[in-house]
This record gives sequence, structure tokens and C-alpha cells, in this order.
Amino acid sequence: MKKTRFTEAQIMGVLRQVEGGVPAAELCREHGMSSATLYKWRAKYAAWTPVSSVR
Repeated sequence: MKKTRFTEAQIMGVLRQVEGGVPAAELCREHGMSSATLYKWRAKYAAWTPVSSVR
């Protein structure tokens, strides 16, 4: 099984930056990922609340 490059905490941090108004293209370039990855994360983790993401 393939190891993920980003942890869930890192993914949530990136998604918070997107919600904060940072352009998606800039974040993708900064983190070395594609825009498709960002949009897949947004679709997957959209239902997560900050309370449910804390373990």
C-alpha cells in the first residue's frame, strides 16, 4: 500500500489556508502538489469539523 505524502493534520492546515483566502495555485506550488489533489481533499474533508479532526 502506498504511503501518503501528507498527514491529515497537514491536509487540514492546507484546507484552512484555502478557506482563509490564499489562492489555490499558490498553495499547490508551495506544497508541491497538483490542483486536482487540492480539490479532492476539499471534497473528502469538507464534512470534517475541527472537533472531529482532533484525536
